[in-house]
Amino acid sequence: MVFHGIEKLSLVDFDGHTACTLFTGACNFRCPFCHNASLVLDPGSVPALDTEMLKAYLEKRRGLIDAVCIPGGEPTLNSDLPDFIAYVKSLGYLVKLDTNGTNPAMLRALIEKSLIDYVAMDIKNSPEMYPKTTGIGNPNNEKVFESAQYLIKERKASTAFDFEFRTTIVKEFHTEDDFIIIGSELCGAPRYFLQKFEDRGNCIASSLHAVPKEDAEGFAAVLRDYIPDVGLRGYDDD
Repeated sequence: MVFHGIEKLSLVDFDGHTACTLFTGACNFRCPFCHNASLVLDPGSVPALDTEMLKAYLEKRRGLIDAVCIPGGEPTLNSDLPDFIAYVKSLGYLVKLDTNGTNPAMLRALIEKSLIDYVAMDIKNSPEMYPKTTGIGNPNNEKVFESAQYLIKERKASTAFDFEFRTTIVKEFHTEDDFIIIGSELCGAPRYFLQKFEDRGNCIASSLHAVPKEDAEGFAAVLRDYIPDVGLRGYDDD
């Protein structure tokens, strides 16, 4: 398992827990608003972490941090992800996975083996807007919504894990109509977060803009017709 970045202590990546966050490289999407352009487009240009040093760090921090978060890139592109998570779980950590949902088979296997405590799954947009929003012609959005429905159904049957859906909202890509469609597709989900887009200088595309808070609140109101807990992230200072 290759990681290209680490945040040794995070208080925001896993709500209610202290965490170490490990970033994988590569992704099967090319979302124009992605702020990890180097990891997505050329992961080889970002130095890989020394695996043995990483394991030594995790073993040393047992009892001092609660969880390990694994975002990307897209972590489920790595066939050895289950083995690494099993190792992390053996140390007593909770595990949070960030995923775009395009690998429902791996997601299902991780949950059935009790290797995941929390899933944060990106919903990029309504199904018909996936090609534009992900930057690729065939984004397999059918797989995405298969993963989403699996999470909804499995969570109703088990309390062994929890999850959220989330969307980074961008003025050029998202409308209220999109969230009417998304809400109807994901009815029954426990929670959904709308995240403010921020251009930090490392996006795949330039000249994109954040959705104003008033419009973001309108999107949230639409989703609440279908999903009980809908919140905004990144708008606290607006």
